[in-house]
Amino acid sequence: MAPTPRPLGTTGPLVSPLGLGCMGMSALYGEADRAESIATVHAALDAGVTLLDTGDFYGMGHNELLVNEALRSAPSAAREKALVSVKFGALRDADGGWSGVDGRPAAVKNFAAYSLQRLGRDHIDIYRIARIDPGVPIEETVGAIAELIEAGHVRHVGLSEVGADTIRRAASVAPIADLQIEYSLISRGIEDEILPTTRELGIGITAYGVLSRGLISGHFSHDRELAPGDFRGMSPRFQGENLRHNLDLVEQLRKIAEQKGITVAQTAIAWVLSRGEDIVPLVGARRRDRLTEALGALDVTLDAGELAAIEEAVPAGAAAGARYPEAQMAHLDSEH
Repeated sequence: MAPTPRPLGTTGPLVSPLGLGCMGMSALYGEADRAESIATVHAALDAGVTLLDTGDFYGMGHNELLVNEALRSAPSAAREKALVSVKFGALRDADGGWSGVDGRPAAVKNFAAYSLQRLGRDHIDIYRIARIDPGVPIEETVGAIAELIEAGHVRHVGLSEVGADTIRRAASVAPIADLQIEYSLISRGIEDEILPTTRELGIGITAYGVLSRGLISGHFSHDRELAPGDFRGMSPRFQGENLRHNLDLVEQLRKIAEQKGITVAQTAIAWVLSRGEDIVPLVGARRRDRLTEALGALDVTLDAGELAAIEEAVPAGAAAGARYPEAQMAHLDSEH
């Protein structure tokens, strides 16, 4: 039986209750197996996952081409149900470095044209700037996406990592389907102002980092060797004493998971699913076995006692270390 879909806000599409984040298949977590990545996308589609999330800067276009290949080689019925969410705006250089964000209307339309070509699609289902451009009002960036919608190239406007004021300003220009933002047991900052704002305005949440980049998956260990270029090598939560503290939290969560007969990852994903029908977790599985584990969370119901035990084991604010290095935190409108 296909999983019961969830709406992305009051104006967005119906999507599967779990989405597949495809970034790790191309970038930031070391080498990925292309064949296994495509097989994982196929397995997700076969299991009823309809939302695929990518970005034009993931591997400098590599990820969009991979999604294209996976969809082209999938059964037509699954391909027709797939919805593709794309982030844009990040500027890269030939060495893989980052050089800012461009949210100018002309750039928005240019990024979209290239994404459509790489994806092999005539439209993008949800389009969002990954980080706001400090030199361009969000109203102008969203206005450009609205013009792409009028032209038939985009279906819905999304937002990414923005705060309550920016959400309101963006929503004054065009209907917003969803806000993509990090949300997990150890990243709960959206609960203070951002989540109440999206709920007031009828905007959905696509939650990434629900396993905190593997940190609270139950599979990460103190002595794990990270591949060159793995983002976690620079992430504060994976360093030294921060890592020890955070993995101690995971062990507390493991006790609850074992009592229920499920995995740590399933517990963490089920917790996010329990936070509201307006929240759709994105799981960054790069392999079919990890995808299967994540999908198992859809069969988990956490009762009031179990939710209380999870809150006691991993209370809000319990994590050690910021979710990004300081320089990257400065670019998060959602943190200001």
